[in-house]
Amino acid sequence: MTRYPLEPDADEMRSLVDEAMSRIIPHIESLPSQPASNVEGATEYARTLIEPLPQRGESYETLLDFLFNDAIPRSFTAAGPGYVAYVPGGGLFHSAVADLIADAVNRYVGVCAAAPALVQLEANVVRWFCEIVGYPRTAGGVLTSGGSLAAFTAVVTARKALLPDDFLKGTLYCSNQVHHSFQKAANLAGFPYANVRELPVDDQFRIRIDALEDAIARDRADGWTPFLVAGSAGTTGTGAVDDLEALGRVAQQNKMWFHVDGAYGALFMLTERGRAAMRGIEQADSMILDPHKTLFLPFGTGAVLVKDANTLRRAHSLHADYLPAMQNADELVDFCEVSPELSRDFRGLRVWLPLKLFGIEPFREQLDEKLDLIQYTVDELRKIDGIEIVAEPQLTITAFGVVRASGAPSAAGDPHHSNDLTRELMRRINAKKHVLLTPTTLPDGRFVIRIAIVSHRTHRDRIDLMLDDIRESVRELS
Repeated sequence: MTRYPLEPDADEMRSLVDEAMSRIIPHIESLPSQPASNVEGATEYARTLIEPLPQRGESYETLLDFLFNDAIPRSFTAAGPGYVAYVPGGGLFHSAVADLIADAVNRYVGVCAAAPALVQLEANVVRWFCEIVGYPRTAGGVLTSGGSLAAFTAVVTARKALLPDDFLKGTLYCSNQVHHSFQKAANLAGFPYANVRELPVDDQFRIRIDALEDAIARDRADGWTPFLVAGSAGTTGTGAVDDLEALGRVAQQNKMWFHVDGAYGALFMLTERGRAAMRGIEQADSMILDPHKTLFLPFGTGAVLVKDANTLRRAHSLHADYLPAMQNADELVDFCEVSPELSRDFRGLRVWLPLKLFGIEPFREQLDEKLDLIQYTVDELRKIDGIEIVAEPQLTITAFGVVRASGAPSAAGDPHHSNDLTRELMRRINAKKHVLLTPTTLPDGRFVIRIAIVSHRTHRDRIDLMLDDIRESVRELS
């Protein structure tokens, strides 16, 4: 009997999954005790892994042992409770199961005709996101691999909606705190970086509306075509939320496209405090959000939403003779008609399954818990001599630094702030391995430490451990 090794039988499939699960479960159970970061020497180790194309296979158990004993541990523990760096991605286990199902059945969802029911499940997910952010029924969107591709899709859609084919006089406006994926998206959409106007921020790190209005007027007088303004619903550096109501008003008055980067913050619209912070977000013509941040899903789950779904279709629709007929009904969608992708994975299941399994309420409760935890964190940091809160939390990110001792070097923007001491404080905190903190540099030159509390696995016990490490590290500096 001919054997086909790429087609395992039922026993082999069960064995493959069981062997993997025998390692995955202990790995997840040990997350609280794993170091928050374990990358010392990891780059050098990675170089030892360079190898030519394998000609013969190896033992499955040996490969699993290599992954879980050697490769995986040498990394940031991004799924752990101590990962309060960048903006965490929780890695909800139920979504991992959904990915196993989606990859195993391997249905094609780029066009509706190939798997209408599965396409509709993903379309439902997009509709749920539109509902969360207050968009009308005319809205639409698509799931992406993350905020960067979502931003690119949004900028291309705006460009095609408002500018002619010769679009190089178009200008885009954002704050100097916007996520760099916006400038990158603009450039990939065909705009020179010089066409992107990065504007100053106020003392809460929000884009200055007066500076925006001045820049638009100046560019228009100089023969440019201002066409897009981008607001942030939670910046990566300090968690700042721009005045979205004012930005929407400026965009409307100037007949410009209003885009919101809500990759981190938009899903806080599930909470009362989030809705208050992001008042006006529903005015946006487009926005991006990352469920792999604030819905705790695995990395690789982003979304772009557009208030008028027809603009998304007009920007991306293209016929080919070898494709089946596209959908014309309003309630159906062909994802290839509203995004850059034709071939794509069935990524909607990793969102659909946990939301259907639990409903939205546990996710709302988790976000409210994180809002409580950041306020508790800031209240405790204020009690530590030598610490200053540089960015008050507007959602669940704060930034702090060290007030210098007399005679110590200071930062450019604040004679009392010490960049060197702040950098050393962060090093000492991270060296304890209970949490991983990351820095940012403010427009005035101050180096500050960020805390981003987002993961569904981060609770009060880990925050107390972090605060103890901060207190101990401050004492060490003294």
